[in-house]
Amino acid sequence: MNHWHNEFMAEYHRQDLIEQMEQIRLADRTVKSRLHRPGLFEATMFRLANWMIATGRRLRKRYEIPAVNCNNTTSSSFAH
Repeated sequence: MNHWHNEFMAEYHRQDLIEQMEQIRLADRTVKSRLHRPGLFEATMFRLANWMIATGRRLRKRYEIPAVNCNNTTSSSFAH
């Protein structure tokens, strides 16, 4: 009788382990499939950073000193 009890308990523990492994696998799959939805602070900081980058590009373009080719300068008057 004790022999059957040990086999029953072993089978019970095996089924319990299989169930736990399936739960872990499902939890892992759930974590991997979640979409990242930023909160209010993250979204605001993202928009602010993008605005700062765009503004910096426009300012740099506006105030950039144009490159001059010094090899083709003429010695004539500036009144042309």
